Amino acid sequence: MIGDGWDNEPSVRPGACEAPEAGGKPTRRRVAVVTGSRAEFGLLKPVMRAVLHHPELELLCIAAGSHLIQPAETFREIKAAFEVADSIPMQVAGRTGRYEDAEALGRGVGRFARSFDRLRPDWVVVLGDRIEAFAAASAAAVGGFPLAHIHGGDRAEGIADESMRHAISKLANLHFAATPASAERLVRMGERPTHIHITGSPAVDDIGRIAPLDDSAFQELGSPEVVFLFHPVGRHAEIEEAAAMSVLDGVLKDRDGRPAGVKILALHPNFDSGRDGICRAIANTKVNARTHLPREMFVGLLRRLAANLGDRAGVLVGNSSAGLIEAAVLKLPAVDVGPRQAGREHASNVIHCAESAQAVREAVRQARAMNRSDIVHPYGDGRAGERIADLLSLVDPADAAMRRKLNTY
Repeated sequence: MIGDGWDNEPSVRPGACEAPEAGGKPTRRRVAVVTGSRAEFGLLKPVMRAVLHHPELELLCIAAGSHLIQPAETFREIKAAFEVADSIPMQVAGRTGRYEDAEALGRGVGRFARSFDRLRPDWVVVLGDRIEAFAAASAAAVGGFPLAHIHGGDRAEGIADESMRHAISKLANLHFAATPASAERLVRMGERPTHIHITGSPAVDDIGRIAPLDDSAFQELGSPEVVFLFHPVGRHAEIEEAAAMSVLDGVLKDRDGRPAGVKILALHPNFDSGRDGICRAIANTKVNARTHLPREMFVGLLRRLAANLGDRAGVLVGNSSAGLIEAAVLKLPAVDVGPRQAGREHASNVIHCAESAQAVREAVRQARAMNRSDIVHPYGDGRAGERIADLLSLVDPADAAMRRKLNTY
């Protein structure tokens, strides 16, 4: 419950898992974990592993949305790690935009409903605020399947997904908050404190075991000093392209417009509206680029950058939540550009700036000069996946008080 924090163990007692099957064995609670993008799959992997290895739980991995868009690199990663119980196509390759997102959302709700009706999960688990999570949450809530939400109560005011995160929280029966501040926000939204648990962020769980990239892998990526990861915020592609060009110019050029000699690796953005413009900006600058890095390689790269000091200190530049969470855990300076993460909880590794070349240039200079010794992040101790799995086994999804949504105000 809220107030426990991540230093304490779950305080609830076992429920339906104790009911025996016909053969006398205890039933295992079926947990459908929904992943719809490369970013939240990286966060969900520790949760999925913990569910998979929990003696009272059965993992049902459902891959959806952008995982299934060709070339479907991340879908292959999912299949290599887990057995996929179902796949839910939503977006159409080559079609991005707000209208296309709305169409994909409607398509997803219907397909998730059929999937849940076939799989009959005891819990449906979603993370964050993307349309895949919202589609699954809507299908679960309307279809009568108990819903658990990870990373509810966070703020990210610069994108439309902010409203979807809070909408998912209002649909959810059980909440796994990443920080005490997010848990308190859920309480103020009218969610029952007894249904809110502060677990920490699963983004922290795997970081300690991932080593820095070795010399060979680092050189293959161009030995970058700066990683550029800039996602669209729902604007027209031309506006996103201009913003991305300004950010790249701030990294690549000095104040006189001359090349600054900075080695940069640009990662392609997520599949939200406006991504085509950012991809064009990356192509036009002819920087070293990758469409995708597996999470282990991405975190290993950030850890390698965090070891660099002085004028060539590593920096993550863009507007990804990785700058606020993973980079903070690794004590890597991050330049957070523009409005996308506005209002989001962050550590002192983050420097915010506007989408202008001059602002980015100055922010990178400040980031490289910062004192990293006192960076403390609010996202937990690296045991979120374990806590979430335990709570899914202990909280009874059939309990009437859990199933019935009630605003506390």
